[in-house]
Amino acid sequence: MKLFANILLAALVGIASSASFAADEHAAAPSAAAPAPAKPDPAKGDAVFNATPANSQSCASCHNADGNSAIAANPKLAQQHPEYILKQLQDFKSGKRKSAIMKPLASALSEEDMRNIAWFVGSKKVKPGFSKDKDTIALGEKIYRGGIGERQVPACAGCHSPNGAGIPAQYPRLGGQNADYTVAQLTAFRDNVRLNSVPMTGVAAKLNDREIKAVADYIAGLR
Repeated sequence: MKLFANILLAALVGIASSASFAADEHAAAPSAAAPAPAKPDPAKGDAVFNATPANSQSCASCHNADGNSAIAANPKLAQQHPEYILKQLQDFKSGKRKSAIMKPLASALSEEDMRNIAWFVGSKKVKPGFSKDKDTIALGEKIYRGGIGERQVPACAGCHSPNGAGIPAQYPRLGGQNADYTVAQLTAFRDNVRLNSVPMTGVAAKLNDREIKAVADYIAGLR
């Protein structure tokens, strides 16, 4: 009887040890990795960008078929870094960046749509712009290339590069951008209307209207 009890105890201990090992092994097993985003498809992006949804407008109606908006108040999207465009669409959709026009349009897009659109317009060549105000071009160049030292305004070129090409995946391209649009965005950053970039809010807060217009006009002529 004693021998039987010892055998039974050993068996139970073995079962418990096996269960414990199995539980530990399960706990230590790495969780399944999240699937990587699908590779962007510019052709699909073109189709969405230039499509006209029911009761709405196509992206092209405001930004042109190739992303080179001819409307001064709207941004040129052509040759912009795709990662930047994707982030802005995500911010419009989430409400982090406010726009009564862009909010419903972005909300209708899937993550895949946004990615495809970003890589489509980013692949297009931007059409050069021109500086128009000869009276302020020197001031605009000074701010863009050297900043305003006495007010701790950094040079725009430090992040957006001397020719306005920006730094892919970090800072947007500015060269050739419509001046009216740039003025509107710098003013929105300064006045705490656009809140999706802390660095730009800090920079724009130190600029007056004349300086904003001067640097926006200078940026329009960069290439």
